[in-house]
Amino acid sequence: MFELKKESSDYENKSLRLPKELIEKVQSLANEYNMSFNKVVIQCIEYSLDNMKKDD
Repeated sequence: MFELKKESSDYENKSLRLPKELIEKVQSLANEYNMSFNKVVIQCIEYSLDNMKKDD
């Protein structure tokens, strides 16, 4: 199960263009958990990569 957690790490800047609807959903989640938009995006990406179906 995906759970948001507060932690820090080393960062590097990268610009992304995201659909407005996705930004609104992520921002809403960030507000609900009192977290930054960036931290929520990072955790969503990490979760997706860790749970990606691998080709045989």
